[in-house]
Amino acid sequence: MVLTGKRIVLGVSGGIAAYKAVEICRRLVDAGAHVVPVMTAGAEHFLGRTTLSALASEPVQTDLWNATEPIPHTRLGQSADLILVAPATARVISAYATGLSTDLLTNTLLATRAPVMVCPAMHTEMWEHPAVVDNITTLRRRGVHVVDPEQGRLAGGDVGAGRLAAPDRIVQAVERLFTPRDLDGTRVVVTAGGTREPIDAVRVIANRSSGKQGIAIARAAAARGARVTLVTTVGAPGLHDIEVVEVETAAQMQEAMQACAPAADVIVMAAAVADFRPKVVADRKLKKADGAPDIVLEPTPDILAGLGDAKPAGQILVGFAAETDDLLDNAARKLAAKKLDLIVANDVGAPGVGFQHDTNAVTLLQPGAEPRSVGLRRKDDIADAVIDTVVGLRSATTSSPGPTSAIDPEPTP
Repeated sequence: MVLTGKRIVLGVSGGIAAYKAVEICRRLVDAGAHVVPVMTAGAEHFLGRTTLSALASEPVQTDLWNATEPIPHTRLGQSADLILVAPATARVISAYATGLSTDLLTNTLLATRAPVMVCPAMHTEMWEHPAVVDNITTLRRRGVHVVDPEQGRLAGGDVGAGRLAAPDRIVQAVERLFTPRDLDGTRVVVTAGGTREPIDAVRVIANRSSGKQGIAIARAAAARGARVTLVTTVGAPGLHDIEVVEVETAAQMQEAMQACAPAADVIVMAAAVADFRPKVVADRKLKKADGAPDIVLEPTPDILAGLGDAKPAGQILVGFAAETDDLLDNAARKLAAKKLDLIVANDVGAPGVGFQHDTNAVTLLQPGAEPRSVGLRRKDDIADAVIDTVVGLRSATTSSPGPTSAIDPEPTP
């Protein structure tokens, strides 16, 4: 995880959106960060320090004049890998832009050389005021990262621009700040989820794929600078800066891939595409009283094989092999038959692996190379391992050295 061990000072200022800092804090800690919360006096009108202290890595700090720490702002500023202010009120933004140090948070902002990210939250009239616009412009010019507020419901029932960005969006922005941009400008297409093949107007043939691994790969590629298109059969909320194409059947996924694939630099087929579909689909709901229907199946299009046959020079094609037996043999045959550059094999019968789980364990196979195993980890970490390998493959095609993997896979015995 890119945030593991990162020391993040989480500044919380006095706005109604302060309650969202609790979720931001929890997500950062879950991602491995060491979170040091700093609250302004105004923030304490909206959020109790006990709540944030319980979830953070250290107790909340509020006092510039701490008897046990004579210069707390200097220590916080010098030790931070990032200072994140969420929410950032108009007052804090103004103080930071003009260099006005009045409390622990504003002093810390001025006493650091670490990156700073501010997440504004205020009423629309305040967000659009020329003074706030100028201050935000000044901060951006100085290199401060700004996560713009969203349109939505505000305090008092108003609706408009100024709502604090969603916690998942803020945490994604933080993760991207620490992620190497080794896919800048690369066009990546990822598929996710299991296709659903209709039997009648209400029933389908499907599989257990949740789409979690494919979505994690799409996020990992986007975090590293890629322009990502996700072709998915499952809902994918919170995917910012990723183009989402929703499909349901294998035929629809094939059509979407035929449109996306020619311009892609990298294709990752993580979706579980049904191998068969009913040859005849009833246009109404079949009734139980009529007895069990005879369902004749026919093969679905082999999307991955088609992509392998049509693969342009330089394109990286990645497939998945979800198996329950003979994992490496089946994956190796698929690697060769589909003309893949990489196949990600997993034993979906193993505990905690594959469909529906938040964790996975995989073996990565490439032509002419020893298989490499990645043990049971969160699917986000598996996604990083896959993208690391993709980056290495792209580097090899241009005869430049690949990056060091964030996860060190062990050779399969």
